[in-house]
Parts: sequence; structure tokens; C-alpha cells
Amino acid sequence: MDAKRELTSVDLAALVTELGRYEGAKVDKVYLYDDDMLRFRMRDFDRGRVELLIEVGDVKRAHVADPEHVADAPGRPPNFAMMLRNRLSGADFAGVEQYEFDRILVFEFERDDEDTTVVAELFGQGNAAVLDESGEVVRSLETVRLKSRTVAPGSQYGFPDSRVDPLTVGYDAFVRRMEESDTDVVRTLATQLNFGGLYGEEICSRAGVEKTLDIADAGEAEYEALYDAIGRLADRLREGDFDPRVYVEDDRVVDATPFPLEERSGLAAEGFDSFNAALDDYFYRLERDPEEETTGTERPDFEAEIAKQQRIIEQQEGAIEGFEEQAAAERKRAEALYAHYDLVDEIISTVRAAREESVPWEEIEETFATGAERGIPAAEAVLDVDPVEGEVTVDLDGTEVPVDPSMGVEKNADRRYQEAKRVEEKKEGALSAIENTREDLAAVERRRDEWEADDGDGEDEDEPEEPRDVDWLSMSSVPIKQPEHWYEDFRWFHTSDGFLVIGGRNADENEAIVKKYMDGNDRFFHAEAHGGPVTLLKATGPSEKARDVDFPDTSLHEAAQFAVSYSSVWKDGRFAGDAYMVEPEQVSKTPESGEYVEKGGFVIRGDRTYFRDVSASVSVGIQCEPETRVIGGPPSAIEPKAATTLRLEPGKFAQNDAAKRCYREFKERFADQSFLRKVASPDRIQEFLPPGGSSIVEE
Repeated sequence: MDAKRELTSVDLAALVTELGRYEGAKVDKVYLYDDDMLRFRMRDFDRGRVELLIEVGDVKRAHVADPEHVADAPGRPPNFAMMLRNRLSGADFAGVEQYEFDRILVFEFERDDEDTTVVAELFGQGNAAVLDESGEVVRSLETVRLKSRTVAPGSQYGFPDSRVDPLTVGYDAFVRRMEESDTDVVRTLATQLNFGGLYGEEICSRAGVEKTLDIADAGEAEYEALYDAIGRLADRLREGDFDPRVYVEDDRVVDATPFPLEERSGLAAEGFDSFNAALDDYFYRLERDPEEETTGTERPDFEAEIAKQQRIIEQQEGAIEGFEEQAAAERKRAEALYAHYDLVDEIISTVRAAREESVPWEEIEETFATGAERGIPAAEAVLDVDPVEGEVTVDLDGTEVPVDPSMGVEKNADRRYQEAKRVEEKKEGALSAIENTREDLAAVERRRDEWEADDGDGEDEDEPEEPRDVDWLSMSSVPIKQPEHWYEDFRWFHTSDGFLVIGGRNADENEAIVKKYMDGNDRFFHAEAHGGPVTLLKATGPSEKARDVDFPDTSLHEAAQFAVSYSSVWKDGRFAGDAYMVEPEQVSKTPESGEYVEKGGFVIRGDRTYFRDVSASVSVGIQCEPETRVIGGPPSAIEPKAATTLRLEPGKFAQNDAAKRCYREFKERFADQSFLRKVASPDRIQEFLPPGGSSIVEE
């Protein structure tokens, strides 16, 4: 049996019921994998981290996933992902609906400044479209232009033609649909009632009706049994009465369903607490089927990736040409308006006078038609009257121009010039995007060349590899490896011993760190000064099994230095301060009677371990392996890991000015300026600088 790779309409009906439980979750970030899978990383008050996956490629699915089943974030987010981040960061997940009984899910997100809809098309070629509050497409993964519907930026989103919803259809309509068929019962349920093959067969089994029974031979008893079986199915979907199963054949997963199916009774089945969990397990295992696994030493398909990037470049070049043509067309319209100023002015005056007398648009159109028959030039120039848009389209020596009669010729022309300018700005964005794609293509070609060069040294592959002493600063092209990590939402660094330390930038982050990320084996640090970050020395990550850790002294002192350096000690211009450490159970949000704990503050009870006269000093550096990024924190932890560093102390330059100074200094050190711009802009450097003034320590 072939494994299921797409969700059915019944699956989606069940899924919508469960996804409703996550309403109110806040969106942190959105990622796009391989141009066909969206990942929405959200935070739910009760459930913590929520990972919503929507895939619209060869596999078509949507479900909440276990964080351990989520792949690492792609290196650099593409424009589609950045657009979604801009629109959805901090937004509330407001719910999801299935469009009619189609394989379409409509996700709603709400934010104070704007609401956003994401439509996932889980049929055909698959697609995802982002809509604004008016239903206009902001952007879509694929552009669709058909006679029946359009999905393209700037257009109103068009749903496919309506289908019969078999879960709500009345009995008489159900019978009419069945009797209109000229085939057997199961095919009629699958196609005319939109159940698809599997559930068409399942309904026949549950109703006790022969699947191959010809519709001509079906009577009222069969119709009533089928309709009753559909009703029972609809009730379970509506009420969330699920008993999910993942079906296995020959040690391979082949299906996941919201409840046991008679049509799958011959297969081994595994039960799950929720349909979401079943889908997550199913698709996670589907990707790892033995026949699809690789040994880890197989040559990556560089050619396919290169071809993909080349296709993207071709599409971007086509878009740029389209923008150029569109801008030229708008300027031509503006020039035509001025070239036929008197004629256009006469048309505008005629329409405006009629509208001031409340003359209907239909009569205005008839007046122009009559005038054209009489040979009046202004009337002959009118091609169309659009009451909805309140515009008149005119033909000016072969150039068609929509004209708004509520404004004069000059303003109509200016509107066309402004539209040309807007399109040219889009062209500039496309030029930037194509440059990024060309860099991606060059990176793939470099990886291919490096792989082939390494592959040629096969005679030494059994010998241990000698550590490489790479001169990153003089390299003409530094490869970028920049996965995203959950802790990047906070201040962070890794100690000399490899332990993660995170700290809050503000009261909200302090609250989040303690409530969501502090575990019993961690250590809590804070500067002995007001206005310092909550600092956690983590024993384990959020998805790792808890374990007791005996932290080395180096890690403890580096965490204390981090707490001091990013506190008001630095802001006050002091070069040292004290910090303390406590166990997580000593940290509480509950004050003593009559006291008040402000947001981001906590009550510490019990003995504290103090670190006295800790130096306020940080280093920022550019790390080139195993990842490429800016890092910052205590010098002893940062300097051994970076290709180059700068050490800072409290000083006279504001945070943003200090960041720019650091960037200029790094710029002089690296030969690959493109690499530096991508991974170490002044904004990224500033994230690692303490609040307040700083100066670079001269070495």
C-alpha cells in the first residue's frame, strides 16, 4: 500500500477541531523551508512552545509538531518568510477554518495594527497565500491565473468553485446528488459527494451497502443507511470524538486517521491521544522510512539545488522585466493625459457635473454611447464606465487610461507617475532579491566544489583529520552557516565549558526566562544592582532530559560576569560590581505581605552565593565555525571561539555608535566584505553590547 502523502477533507475537518485549542497563542517567528513548508513558532500560555507546520509541496499537511520533530531553522530567511515575520510577529492566532469541505485551511491572525489571513491550499499543486484585512493577496508561494480564480499579489483572493459539503447536506439533496450519478455507489460518494476513495469505501462499509452497487439499483433503504453513516461521521467530527490511529504495513507507516477505520482493519495500528499527535508522528516517520534514508555519506544533489536557484533567478529576472514594462506603461499613461489635456478635462467635467446632479452611472454610460454615435470626440474616447471603482477608461491614441473624475487631469497624471515610482521601487527590491539568490547559487557551487575536492582525497579517509588552522580574515569567500536557535530571543552566550547562559533585555524577557525556561537544575544569577538582567546558567535545553550538573567554576564566574556587565553597573560607568547565585526554588514571584514585586522582578529567599568585584568587561567577535555569527559576552568565553574579537569596557560612546565603531573595525580585518555585511551588521553587533556607553579597549 502506498503511504498517504496528502490529508483528506475528513482529516482537515478533524484537524480544525483540535487546532482551535491553540487560539490565543502568540506568534514568535515564521520560517520557510524549501519553498513549500511554513513553520509558525508560537507561544501558548498553557502549553508553552507551539510549532505549527503547513506543507504544500509533494507532501500536503498541517498540524502542530513536537519541537523535537522540527528541523533546524534555515540559514537566511527568504523574502516570503520575512514578510510573514513583519506581519505576524507578536500576533495572536485567532483560529482556523476549513473552507467548505475542500482541502483548504484558512488561518486567522490578529494584531493591533493589522490582521492577516493565511490560506493553505492542500490540493493539486499546493499553495499558500497571505491576505490582508480586505482579502487582497499580499503574497503567495505560487501565482495562479485561471478563468475561474486568481491568486496573485494585489488581487482579491479567489477560492475554488463551491463543492457540496456532505457533512451538512440535507437528505433530499443527498438523494438527488446520488441519483444524478451514472456509476456505482462508492464512486458517487467519492466524486459527487467529495469524500474521496478511502472514506467513500468506509461509509459503504459502515452503512452495510455494497460498494459496487449500481446507482440505478440503489433504493431508499440504501440511501437512508448511507445518509445515517455520514451523519454519525459528521457528529464525531463536530464533537471532537476522536480515537486516532497510525497504520503500519511492513514496518512502514501508511496512514493516519482521526478514528479507527474498517477499511484499515487488516493493518497494524497504533493509538494516540490526539489527531495532531498522530499526524505529527506519521509524517515524522514517513520522512524517515528505511527506503528513504541516506547513509550520511551520499553525495548531496548539488545539481538539483543549482537548477532550483537558476529557476528562481529566471523568475526574478522575469519579474524585473515585468516591473520595467509596468512602470513604462504608467509613465506613458501620464504623458498621454497631458498630451490630450483638453479632451480628458472635458470628459472629467461632464462626469463630475452629472454626478453632482445624482445622475446614475448607467445613464452617464448611455450618454457617452449616444455621443459617440453622433461623433463627439470626447464621447468616442470613452471605452468603459466603471460604477464600482468610480472610474472612466479612455482611449488616448491607442493608450488606455483609467481616469478618476473626482480629480483633475494633473492629479490623475500625478497618480500615474506615483504608480510608476512605486513599481520601480518594487523593481529595486527585486534586484536586491536576485543578488541574494545569485549569492545562494554561488554558495551551492562552492559547496559542490569543496565536496568534490574532499572526495578526491579518498586514500586518507581512514586517518584522523588534522585540525585546520584557517585564516578566516583573509579568505575571499567565507561560507555562511547560520541556523537559528530558540535562545536568540534573549541575550546569550556559551561558557568556556559549553554551557548556555541566557539573560533578559527587559522586564518581559525576565518574566519569560523565569516562567518558561528556568528548570530545577539551572542556576539563577543577578547583579547586586537595580536594573540587571535575569541570568540563567542552563543545565539542559528545553527539549532535553533534566539532569543534575556540577557546573565548573569557570562557567559560574562567566555567568556572574555576564550578569554584572549587562546591568546598571555598566550603565553607571563602573568597572566592577557584585553578583549572586541561587537555586531556582529560591526564586519566587510571591512577595511578603504588604510588599509589591514589579514586572520583571522576583523575590529571592534563602542563602545566596556571592561573586565579589566582578569585572564589567565584554568581548564581541565574529565566529566562523561551526557557525557564522556575531557572538558576545565574557572575554574568556568569547575570545577563544571567534576568528577575531574586540574587547569593550564602560565608556563614552552610546550603544549604537559603539556598534558602528566595532563594525568599521571588523570591516578592516575581513577580506570578505559581503560575508561581514550579512552576519555582522551594526544592528547585530549592538544586540551584544551592554546598555549605556562603551569604549573599545586598545590592545
